[in-house]
Amino acid sequence: MLFILAALAGAWFTGFATADFASHLDRQVHDIHCAWAPGLVAGDASASSGCKVTMMSPYSSVLRTLVWGGLPIALPGLATFAFLVFRGLDLFLNRREADRDAARFLVVASIVPVLTSMVMGYISLAELGTTCKLCVGTYISSAACLAFAIGVWRSASAPVLGEDIGIGADPVADVPAAGSGMMGILVGFATLGGFVAVPSLVYMILAPDFSDFTGACGSLPAPEDKFGVMIALDENTSGTEAIEVFDPLCPSCKAFEERLEASGLDRQLHRKALLFPLDQTCNWNVGATLHAGACTVSEAVLCAEGKADAVIDWAFANQEAIRVASEADPAAAAKMVSARFPELAACLGTPAVKTKLNRSLKWAVANHLPVLTPQLYVAGVKLCDEDTDLGMDWALSRLIANPKVKAEATP
Repeated sequence: MLFILAALAGAWFTGFATADFASHLDRQVHDIHCAWAPGLVAGDASASSGCKVTMMSPYSSVLRTLVWGGLPIALPGLATFAFLVFRGLDLFLNRREADRDAARFLVVASIVPVLTSMVMGYISLAELGTTCKLCVGTYISSAACLAFAIGVWRSASAPVLGEDIGIGADPVADVPAAGSGMMGILVGFATLGGFVAVPSLVYMILAPDFSDFTGACGSLPAPEDKFGVMIALDENTSGTEAIEVFDPLCPSCKAFEERLEASGLDRQLHRKALLFPLDQTCNWNVGATLHAGACTVSEAVLCAEGKADAVIDWAFANQEAIRVASEADPAAAAKMVSARFPELAACLGTPAVKTKLNRSLKWAVANHLPVLTPQLYVAGVKLCDEDTDLGMDWALSRLIANPKVKAEATP
């Protein structure tokens, strides 16, 4: 019974994770359940919560180029726990707890979610640097399933008093069950495969097709870089031309960059960056400063020229520290840049770099860019804003293959 409860707990956590993921299939942003008792208590639904970061990461789903958003990892997890509930109920209701082969298979099957939890837990800590309450709940449920399954197996394997002389022996344990041994294990895993495959296939079939939006979100009316304000992000000159509009202190830009690199689609692009700091200090397009210090860091990127990627990487890694320091001291960003890149100190704040940044902003105005980061234009065609997170792999792969603007598109 304890095994069944642990498996039900795993199904509870993965069920909410699957529902949260599926709710975003309308290409909109929704609150998610990020709590130790999802559905029972309110959780952290903020964009910075571990659950949100995990769900929006490239590790939350697979087959991302085949279906918008991909197949959420949580769905096979839910199916696996449902299978464990089924096996546990089979043993409990049919009084087969003493069936040694069945108990042994319960242990083997319970190892599957444990191994998956170990892999996903490592990714969460090493790659994402965060933890997700729903994920941790799943990890604990997986470990509990394995522990209780081992308990069932040990109980079934324990000798019964009088068994050696045939008195009081358990008749269920002495009679081989149908499909016992290796055949029973093979049949069990085939059943597990069915539990996972059927809902996964149904999900893939029923997932919405957003092909009509590909190439329908506008284009650049004046893409020429007359004043050389673009910053090269790679040397892949054979790739499809792409312009990435971003703010070096924008958390969403950092997350987008990580998703793009993880997808591998960046290798099919020749990317250039247009700096668009959401900082009122230099950007007259914004009504209020969202990322303090972004103007100074943008100047540093322009000053760096051939080493711009190093400045961008540093800015991405220290975004929060730079923003917080700049909110308290407007000169903090310049001090931090100069301390890390002393060769750029003489360039910061000069008329030349200010003019170049101003021309970057004028390029944005000439191309009617919305006050938003990040933005990506492939061969002059915009990747829809709704496709920059979960649906990026699906939408971008199609935009690269066929970068055209549809008749109804507006600039």
